[in-house]
Amino acid sequence: MNPAIRIGATGFGLIAVCYGFARFAFGLFLPEIDGELHLGPSVSGLISGGSFAGYCIAIIASAMLTERIGARAVAGGAALVAALGMAGIALAPTPLFLALAVMLAGSSTGLASPPMAAAVAAAVRKSRQDKTNTVINAGTSAGVALSGAVALAIAGQWRMAFGAFAAVALVLAVAAMFALPDARGESRTGGFPSIGGTMVRLILASFLMGAASTALWSFGGQLVSQQMGWGTGGSSLLWTCIGAGGIAGAWAGTLVSRFGLDPVHRVFLGLMAVSILAVGSGLTSGVVPLVGGAVFGAAYVMLTGVYLVWGTNALPERPATGLMVGFLTIAVGQTAGAPVFGLLMAGQGNGAAIACFAVVALLAGFFRSGTLPGVATTTTPVSVRCACR
Repeated sequence: MNPAIRIGATGFGLIAVCYGFARFAFGLFLPEIDGELHLGPSVSGLISGGSFAGYCIAIIASAMLTERIGARAVAGGAALVAALGMAGIALAPTPLFLALAVMLAGSSTGLASPPMAAAVAAAVRKSRQDKTNTVINAGTSAGVALSGAVALAIAGQWRMAFGAFAAVALVLAVAAMFALPDARGESRTGGFPSIGGTMVRLILASFLMGAASTALWSFGGQLVSQQMGWGTGGSSLLWTCIGAGGIAGAWAGTLVSRFGLDPVHRVFLGLMAVSILAVGSGLTSGVVPLVGGAVFGAAYVMLTGVYLVWGTNALPERPATGLMVGFLTIAVGQTAGAPVFGLLMAGQGNGAAIACFAVVALLAGFFRSGTLPGVATTTTPVSVRCACR
């Protein structure tokens, strides 16, 4: 099988499970979890922030481990961690147990992304790497859409849902061990990369985008439940729309190649701000929040694809680490953003929280990569070792 197809399909599935199920499905099921375990908005925000904090730790470890023990082992480990964390969520008897399980499940996403970047760099020809990476990245959307469909099918049985998600993660762990190359970084590389102007701008932009995204990732279901009077079915439908819209993120590499990083970056940040307002303002009804959810999904996955290309091209000899920098700071922003949004909801109300976070999304557009439209960011070859099966 063509390496791009084999690695792309496996990576798409792994990212779908780790991001769509293990990390973001918590926000979908939050109203039901809150109803059973009595979390409240502040505790919900802290638990969501804990998930993002676990991601931050894991993605740093993953980039280092990928350069030492290889993409195959780290990707398989990510799926196993996701399975264990989601099994813990399914069995959680108390808020504290839930918080620990959510953090563990969320850490799987940090483990999953760097080995996929290394696998693509090792086994896929240079001209297809950006496209393959952004297709893999769009797996988030498939996972989110599927989690929404599952929630609709089983009518809010969140424990059953996370148990099923854990079983799927075990299947992906086996697939990763057979399908992925044992790609590693050169032995001379290691540690955190030097930070220049391009990387600083990437860090600032991705931090702000990550913080803004928590308005819907962590609280989208709760917002439509409170403000629109939607039950579990409505929240699940919103989630499905977010996931379906995010499939557009698979074209991030194509759009960046044609128009450049900066124009694509600014346009989709604007769409993210609009989508946050559409879903969370409570001033609209009917189809508008669903359209807003689809736009949010497209914008988020497109933007993570932009940051993926930005980071891997900034550090072409260390693709796992280049991805890690952008994705780490997205998660740092989410770690900070989730509890702040929860506190704003509790103190100032939903409207103030939504408006503030829409503005945060727009602020990320002030930081530019410096790449000209239609010009590749680098032509430097990627140096990796690959011992394929």
